[in-house]
Amino acid sequence: MTLKSQLIAQIGKTGPLTLAEFMSACLSDPEFGYYNRSDAIGANAAFTTAPEMTQMFGELIGLYLAQSWLDQNSPQPFTLAELGPGRGIMMSDILRAASKIAGFCDAADLVFLDSSPSLQKIQSARLSEFEPRWIKDIRELPHQPLFLVANEFFDALPIRQFRRTQTGWNEIVVDKMNDELKFCEIPTVNEASALQHREHDTVINDIVEIRPMADAMIDQISQRISRHKGTALIIDYGDIQSRGDTLQAVKDHAYTDSLAEPGQADLSAHVDFGALREAARHVSCSGMLELGLWLHRMGIAQRAEILAKSMSGETLRQHRASYVRLTNPEEMGAHFKVMALYPKGGFRPPGFSL
Repeated sequence: MTLKSQLIAQIGKTGPLTLAEFMSACLSDPEFGYYNRSDAIGANAAFTTAPEMTQMFGELIGLYLAQSWLDQNSPQPFTLAELGPGRGIMMSDILRAASKIAGFCDAADLVFLDSSPSLQKIQSARLSEFEPRWIKDIRELPHQPLFLVANEFFDALPIRQFRRTQTGWNEIVVDKMNDELKFCEIPTVNEASALQHREHDTVINDIVEIRPMADAMIDQISQRISRHKGTALIIDYGDIQSRGDTLQAVKDHAYTDSLAEPGQADLSAHVDFGALREAARHVSCSGMLELGLWLHRMGIAQRAEILAKSMSGETLRQHRASYVRLTNPEEMGAHFKVMALYPKGGFRPPGFSL
């Protein structure tokens, strides 16, 4: 039995799957899900994330969190949370940088949102001295000040896709034909009113993607920050508004067919930062910045120079290449965006002030 045959059998019994149902199975199935593989993240994974490329990324986020903590009168204790922490490399870099601020690490209650047993073992080994604990639902976050980071997390949350037609909206779903999976469209009824606000900025045949799970999570995060203070830093690829089909599958550092090998490729889609901003109704939102600009404001050029002084040869070459990849507008510098949530009336977070 493969995940593909399992999904085909399920469709035969209950009908087509929404893209959200398909993505959830591909990424999180207990037996076949991509993120339950030991090689889901890292050098042998589908792609390399920013923390895997260079320590500078996590260090600057650590400085962001520590300065935000100081700006809010150093609350103790507080929740230091990461959504989808991967192998724990970024959090290790965050804590190393933030440890320069007296009291920060001692006051931090380290919490990870991650459901992968294999990744939890790696995270536990790397960060054992900080005694991390894990939650499976965002609603389990403690009711205390929250300092949270989500890097390339929301892009992997399941989406639903809708195409505008002459008569309304069709949902794009996953069906079967013989022994293969295929995309098809069915008229939607329940979501029609939720898509009505997109009729002024779309035309016939335009595709709109929504992420109900992301909106619900941001609502919970913003409630914690509103009641108890804190900040949330969101880093991902996307734009201020969803438009078009952005679902993609990546396997072995190359794009592949989304339906060909369920569970064998990483699935993701662009993040609608405008929708996240709308969901964060309890707090202030920084607005969206390009990653390269934010990193430069946080001092990545100066940090790169300092690190380079102790490097040579291939190590120095890779260091410089990572800096370019993170900041160049032709690479991650403009493709990835950054947004911060913070208490209404509070200090604008580091890197977001003009």
